[in-house]
Amino acid sequence: MMMTLLILGGFFLLFIGGEALVRGSVGIARKVGMSELVIGLTLVGFGTSLPEMVTSLQALSEGATGLSIGNVIGSNVANILLVIGAAAFVRAITTNPAALARDGAFMVGVTVLFAVIVWIDGFTRTTGVAFTALLIAYLVVSVILDRRANSAAGEMHGEEAEEFEHDDPTWLSIVMTIGGIVGVIVGARFLVSGGSDAARLFGVSETVIGISIVAIGTSLPELVTSIVAARKGKADVALGNVLGSNVFNILGILGVSAIVFPFTLIEPGAAAGVPLEIAAMQFGQAASIVTWTDMGALFLSVFLLFVFAFTGRKLARWEGGVLLTAYVLYIGMRFDLIPTVLG
Repeated sequence: MMMTLLILGGFFLLFIGGEALVRGSVGIARKVGMSELVIGLTLVGFGTSLPEMVTSLQALSEGATGLSIGNVIGSNVANILLVIGAAAFVRAITTNPAALARDGAFMVGVTVLFAVIVWIDGFTRTTGVAFTALLIAYLVVSVILDRRANSAAGEMHGEEAEEFEHDDPTWLSIVMTIGGIVGVIVGARFLVSGGSDAARLFGVSETVIGISIVAIGTSLPELVTSIVAARKGKADVALGNVLGSNVFNILGILGVSAIVFPFTLIEPGAAAGVPLEIAAMQFGQAASIVTWTDMGALFLSVFLLFVFAFTGRKLARWEGGVLLTAYVLYIGMRFDLIPTVLG
């Protein structure tokens, strides 16, 4: 009972806290004259990824590495298969490949970089600094290019900020920002505690709980934002938000996490006497807490997104159904439900 309350309470606080933080910080940014483009590129992307960041840091501080890395992988998979899938299933999405091209290409590159670091188990403090620096450089270059060219991507990021169009007084924006931060921190603590209890109760790894329960909970802001944007006919905003969130998840969350708490993906004692660079490559062989299934689902989700969204200028409802089905299959495989059903 307590485990369920902790998980549900964590979901609620992360969702409410994340929404309040983004709305409050965007309100403050507008008061000080920050442009919609910069707000969309930075505050909205960072704000919707903050639940994942705080949750990952909380998990690492308690030694729950599986929850942390599982949260990032699961969130990126859920952002595409669940969030975009649900949005498209609600309403077919018309896309603008030109507006999504740069962010999409960068997300692919970042995903490949992430796979390499997972492969060699290289989440050191140096990697964390490099990830964080790469994220900052990308944001700066994006703002400069979009301002100069007045590009479709720039318009899309500006529309992301407009999704949080509220004329709140300054004092209320400050209160919401502070309250949002507190809510996210407390919610992350609840979710990590409940997630660890769930792993022990169901006899699965913390990585599986991070990929499923924790990732779904921390992806709620993106899910709500994308569905609302799709219903308003602003599909590029939904897709752009997901692309930005996935980049923030890898470079921002893992970058900061590795700086504060450098970590290893090798199970304690699982690769005794085996060189680290070899042990890290043994996905699914009781060495790494990240499996081939996890990395396969991550790359499959990116592939499906490009096939559906970047070709034909439309993501149909049936394609949204395919994404949702793929997500259900992935979660079923990680909980060993699919082999049981098939066998």
